[in-house]
Amino acid sequence: MSGFLPMTKKEMEARGIDQLDFICVTGDAYVDHPSFGIAIISRMLEAQGYSVGMIAQPHYHTLHDFEEFGVPRYGFFVTSGNIDSMVAHYTSAKRIRTDDAYSPGGKAGKRPDRAVIVYCQQIRKAFGNIPIVIGGLEASLRRFAHYDYWDDAVRPSILVDSGADLLTYGMGERQTVEIASRLARGVPVSEITDIPGTCYLTKPVNTPLGAKECPNFEQVSTKKEAYAKACKIQITEQDEVYGKTVIQRHGAMMLVQNPPMRALTQSEMDFVYSLPYMRMYHPSYEKQGGVPAIEEVEFSITHNRGCFGHCNFCSIALHQGRKITCRSEESVLDEARSFLKNPRFKGYIHDVGGPTANFRRPSCDVQKEHGLCRERKCLAPSPCSQLVADHSEYLEMLRKLRALPGVKRVFIRSGIRYDYLLEDPDPTFMKELVQYHVSGQLKVAPEHCSARVLDVMGKPHIEAYKKFSDRFYQITKEVGKEQYLVPYLMSSHPGSTLNDAIELALFLKEQKIRPEQVQDFYPTPGTLSTCMFYTGVNPMTMEPVYVPKTAEEKAMQRALLQYFRPSNKELVLKALRLARRTDLIGTGPGCLVRDDLRLTDKAKSTVKKGRALTKSAEQKAARKLRSPHTVKNKTVKKTKPGRRAAAGRKGKGYGKKKK
Repeated sequence: MSGFLPMTKKEMEARGIDQLDFICVTGDAYVDHPSFGIAIISRMLEAQGYSVGMIAQPHYHTLHDFEEFGVPRYGFFVTSGNIDSMVAHYTSAKRIRTDDAYSPGGKAGKRPDRAVIVYCQQIRKAFGNIPIVIGGLEASLRRFAHYDYWDDAVRPSILVDSGADLLTYGMGERQTVEIASRLARGVPVSEITDIPGTCYLTKPVNTPLGAKECPNFEQVSTKKEAYAKACKIQITEQDEVYGKTVIQRHGAMMLVQNPPMRALTQSEMDFVYSLPYMRMYHPSYEKQGGVPAIEEVEFSITHNRGCFGHCNFCSIALHQGRKITCRSEESVLDEARSFLKNPRFKGYIHDVGGPTANFRRPSCDVQKEHGLCRERKCLAPSPCSQLVADHSEYLEMLRKLRALPGVKRVFIRSGIRYDYLLEDPDPTFMKELVQYHVSGQLKVAPEHCSARVLDVMGKPHIEAYKKFSDRFYQITKEVGKEQYLVPYLMSSHPGSTLNDAIELALFLKEQKIRPEQVQDFYPTPGTLSTCMFYTGVNPMTMEPVYVPKTAEEKAMQRALLQYFRPSNKELVLKALRLARRTDLIGTGPGCLVRDDLRLTDKAKSTVKKGRALTKSAEQKAARKLRSPHTVKNKTVKKTKPGRRAAAGRKGKGYGKKKK
């Protein structure tokens, strides 16, 4: 169980294998690292004694690559890769991306749109009714009828379109092992219908009793209220303690989602991360420049899974779940020690995190027995009174990592949930975070400043960010370092009006924040925010939600977050005028942007050269702003009715009454 899994028939035969037990197909390049889902699934199969082959980014226009190994003994496991193939291909503005970090050389175009569907269809053409199991993010989040941003329509479950036999949702280790065991024992795939964490299609007559039923495909694809109701059921039943079987009819077939698979125990999770990963991309990619995605994760450590933060725009709740599971301290230290044997390791551990870096325990003790609250969040809009915030275990682990001989620095780059951090009565973690674990910049995610928008996002109010920011810079100063917070910000999220975007722009100016990057809201499958985007209602409350949808408004909201860029000036001016906030146009300290059309020629030249205006030039501009009458960009003198007026006309006696 060492070395890369075979990618070609020649490599398979070199291992003495005549026929593989299972073949894994992925839309990513083959990277044998535990941050890649297919690497974990393939190694788990191998650990059970099965022979496994890897088909990575097959040429999908022919069957040649799919037939490389011949027919497997038991079946195929198929994934689009670490991210949805449509997200990999298109920006939030639906423009084609020019790069792909999960492909050799970072080049885009190595996988098809809707990769899971295409791969399954090709496998069916090549091998007929062989068992096909789909999983990973694309399959997991499209398991029910779902709104598809790129089609701007509701699509059926991916099980319908792909023709696969089973779908595993969530992380999938337990499901994979059980499915493989049954197939190896000769159980027909059509009879594997009771494994938690899986979905299947069946005739309605076989529908299990006691299931929670969603509105059917025809209803959710034509009635937005029905779609919102289905979304709420799917989210609220996503708990391993109380989650029920959920069903949704698709024409003549019934989609059945079994209750969630229980999370791995700590010892089971340790086992998963102890498997013999090569922690690198397959050497066949070297000539093409390698696979860029490895750069950040090669010397990073995942210590936890799940996130009870549950932001509405995030897919983690419907995929990994809200329950926190963690590896043991010794397992994490063992992984760090393995870095020391790697000649590429320079002493820097890039990250010790997960979906949220500083979660090492359940949010409260109640959920251990009763599960997480159905329709309440642990942290938003304010922390729950039952919340237990404790960083002591995480802090002790970080201290031991820092003390390892050969380790120079240990950074935390995945998300720090600062509102949770602030609830910890012990300030020690905050101090050591700032002193030892920040690489110049710490990225955090306030996302917005408007309380109304943050409520729709499921995020804490901006006061928490301000409090954290003050503490961060205070401690940074105390330890004598120059470090900065880099806030993640999102424009055009459901609930955000033009006035909300203006409020955020003013907040950024007040805080002296000039973001280099901002993210337009991206309606990806399986999130509450995507449901709001499509339906215009919050599925948890059924209250209406404003949704910015036109390309023009999205562009204006995005431009407002970077109001200081000259290239955004016209959009910002337009937004401010539409919102009747012309008080923010000018040269005063409270303004966002100046209108160059009202500057003198000399002042325009100064601005164009990137220099600041003199005080007198600003005063002249301000006087012009107070006189709003313009014709074709020229100032017009206001006159009484009957008097002549012309743009730019000068001279003694002009406009005077004749004697």
